[in-house]
Amino acid sequence: MSNSGEVQLSGGTSSNGAAAESSLFPTYARYPISLVKGEGSWLWDDKGNKYLDFMCGIAVTNLGHAPVKVKEKLKAQLDELWHVSNLFHIPVQEKAAALLTANTCADAVFFCNSGAEANEAAIKIARRYHQKVKGTGRYEIITFTQSFHGRTLATLTATGQDKVKDGFLPLPAGFKSVPLHDLPALEANINKDTAAIMIEMVQAEGGVYLVEPEYMKAVDQLCRKHGLLLIIDEVQTGMGRTGKLFAHEHYGIEPDIFTVAKGLGSGFPVGAMLGKGYLREAFTAGSHGSTFGGTPLSMAVVTATIESILEEQAPQRAAEMGQYLTERLNAELGAHPFVKGIRGMGLLIGIECAEPVGDIVLAGQRRGLLFVTAGPNVIRLLPNLLVTKSEIDQAVSILAQLIHEHTAAAVNPM
Repeated sequence: MSNSGEVQLSGGTSSNGAAAESSLFPTYARYPISLVKGEGSWLWDDKGNKYLDFMCGIAVTNLGHAPVKVKEKLKAQLDELWHVSNLFHIPVQEKAAALLTANTCADAVFFCNSGAEANEAAIKIARRYHQKVKGTGRYEIITFTQSFHGRTLATLTATGQDKVKDGFLPLPAGFKSVPLHDLPALEANINKDTAAIMIEMVQAEGGVYLVEPEYMKAVDQLCRKHGLLLIIDEVQTGMGRTGKLFAHEHYGIEPDIFTVAKGLGSGFPVGAMLGKGYLREAFTAGSHGSTFGGTPLSMAVVTATIESILEEQAPQRAAEMGQYLTERLNAELGAHPFVKGIRGMGLLIGIECAEPVGDIVLAGQRRGLLFVTAGPNVIRLLPNLLVTKSEIDQAVSILAQLIHEHTAAAVNPM
């Protein structure tokens, strides 16, 4: 059907018309859409409705849906070998790790299954480095309010948002959160037990807030001054999303540790923790592990994804298309009183609004445009890195119309 009309959305129902009870735990407030097919920037649901995807599974399908090279590599690997164990050498895992270290400041990689697991590994290696290598006994990690680092017990404790911690007490010890850009607060919380500072270059879940360059420089200097490890969470910002392969490259710094997931596997579940060579002493045989981390299947996908990102010059395209998207948004919405600000980096864009935007997200789905929030008042746009200008024009046109209609309805309610 054409995207000019309204998409008819509906949830699952039983044969008698009542809402069907799922066999799944209700941990997600799901939208009434069942998506069944994807290609490039587009998705289709089980009713044949077509959607322009500006959320990419929340920054996952960075090369678009079903990228050809990745799909071919995965199919080929399916005919060869699925799983063995990390007790054996896995050549494609070595290749994937070598691609990452060759294109970053890291010297070593640990593969796992998700961003939360990657951040968990970062926390563990930071503690173990101080305790087993340096002999200091340090264990505390300082993070920032409004940050998001995952949903394991350790990573949700590291997260600077109370809503993810509700009902999970007692939380593990060893974490502090301070306000972003408050340097005195950060300095005041560094003590003899501090092992690392963990930060996102863009607080994507927290509202699309960018770390100021001068503040990041000061954080880096504090780490060097006090012998702390600098951990950068690149789970959402990595793999070209911000206009560089990793967001910290914009800041001219080299973290001791950084993490990645989401865009690393083009939709296949995989994560990685990357670090400097001197951290090898902390992660010796038996100190950490993962049954499914770095399987032949996931590594075939990671290798193809990295190669495609480099061949397609996806980070450069993200920078160019991000600038174009921001310019188009400012032209259409920059002067609108409902829009309080448009900010972002590359193709991670936040539109701060005067009030909650949940209804606008739902209205967008009915118009065939998918996007997501970053907190109640921020629209977050995450198109794939190969998005075209035509697709951006179409998305901005729909979004501008949605906002105009939303504000008009508020002034003149039915």
